[in-house]
Amino acid sequence: MLEDLWYKNAVIYSLDLETFMDANGDGTGDFEGLCNRLDYLHALGLDTIWLAPFQPTPNRDNGYDISDFYGVDPRHGSSGDFVSFIHKARKLGIKVIIDLVVNHTSDEHRWFKEARSSKDSPKRDWYVWSEKRPADWNKGMVFPGVQKATWTKDKESKEYYFHRFYEFQPDLNTDNPEVREEINKIMGYWLELGIAGFRVDAVPFILESSTSKKGGEPALHFEYLKEMRKFLQWRKGDAVLLGEANVLPNESKKYFGEDGDGIHLMFNFFVNQYTFYALATADTRPLIKALEATRDIPGTSQWAHFLRNHDELDLGRLTEEERQTVFERFGPEKHMQLYDRGIRRRLSPMLGSRQQTELAYSLMFSLPGTPVIRYGDEIGMGDNLELEERDAVRTPMQWTGEKQGGFSQAETLVHPVVEEGYYAYDHVNVENQRREPSSLLNWMTSLIRMRKECPEIGYGNWEIMDTGQNQILGMRYTWKNKILLIWHNFQEKSLELVVPEEMAGATRIADLMSNIESVTDKKGRHTITLEAYGYRWFRAVP
Repeated sequence: MLEDLWYKNAVIYSLDLETFMDANGDGTGDFEGLCNRLDYLHALGLDTIWLAPFQPTPNRDNGYDISDFYGVDPRHGSSGDFVSFIHKARKLGIKVIIDLVVNHTSDEHRWFKEARSSKDSPKRDWYVWSEKRPADWNKGMVFPGVQKATWTKDKESKEYYFHRFYEFQPDLNTDNPEVREEINKIMGYWLELGIAGFRVDAVPFILESSTSKKGGEPALHFEYLKEMRKFLQWRKGDAVLLGEANVLPNESKKYFGEDGDGIHLMFNFFVNQYTFYALATADTRPLIKALEATRDIPGTSQWAHFLRNHDELDLGRLTEEERQTVFERFGPEKHMQLYDRGIRRRLSPMLGSRQQTELAYSLMFSLPGTPVIRYGDEIGMGDNLELEERDAVRTPMQWTGEKQGGFSQAETLVHPVVEEGYYAYDHVNVENQRREPSSLLNWMTSLIRMRKECPEIGYGNWEIMDTGQNQILGMRYTWKNKILLIWHNFQEKSLELVVPEEMAGATRIADLMSNIESVTDKKGRHTITLEAYGYRWFRAVP
């Protein structure tokens, strides 16, 4: 039964351990600090945490350059601290998903050290090498404008190694069965410690064939993904894979698997980008097309919808004209943009108003899939554009108005807090907003609770309702004889909507956000008023 698939009706909270809470006072976050804040997350109504990499690392790429997949970086505590954290999370009914970063390793990982030491090393074929510099040595960079190459000559072995990301992150060769077997061991290790699944980093690059990297389009081995899924379900039946794959809609089915035997959930980058186009233009037609284009997935699969994450807001799937329109509205200055394709700002300062922030989150929670929230967005945290690249949106959580935002007692932090302007920690913090009934935090808590009470979105069927106005998106969900109706007004002025009874599915519909009902008039119509950037959630009353 679909109801057995817990991820269908989950709400996921994304956080970086090193920016969430520091109990040790060394300027970076740790598991003890996170443990102390689990009650806060539980009170928010969250049931799933996605935890960014915390394994041992030289930390040149926010922990994504892992040097040991089987441990905890000493900055964050010990493996014992991790187990204590999992124990408390389980007691509170919170599942934990961790990052699975197996496209590459740190160049300080012992595997790479062995691989570069000799061409006869057993680990040599765990990475991708070339005696001569390939013709496409400066093509296919993930970070254009910052990253200079994808093939770098190793001074020790005198050969070139392949890396999709930075040069200190050599790619693993997943064509090698030994590497794939090791990936299974990594998954098995963390599953035994109690996690509920993995957010799989850079899925397409894991599936790339090393034999095609010296020219032409790389072949993708989706059977590798099915192998991972099979192992995962064998070890823990209800564990999930949440994939990062910024691909076009017609490619998505290959990742989910024709029979739903691939990845369980996948971030919907396509809808995400057209969401921001709609927010920038008040034109919902391209967003509707994006939703329809990503509709056809297996019944056991699920989209994960998000607004912002730990990276830039990637607009690479928009047309050049559409991208420039979003840039002009949300990232007009060059230092706000990144990699010639994205915006490196947090959600609240980017949108610029509480009204539009609420609209964006109400929309995201109402889309067909599982909502994912970025830490700090529930209080409207700001960014620090003086920091380099994606670090602008990776500043510490703002708990209080005290020194360092209540994140740490250390004099100097690894990531500085936002301490100037409207979004400074003494203005925007959890403590202040808990005491203010109308705060964004309390509004978000209500939204999370309401989304959990609307299983129609996770499990049901959906359709776009014709509103007759391009500025209004209407969605209708049906599940187990229940009908959910949701409208969003992207226009900066109020609009009136006339809804026939046959579209609403009932003569009476109840507003889920306020204690009011709409009853059809003599002509069998509901009249719904949507304020500027307004949103309304209704359920049909039998």
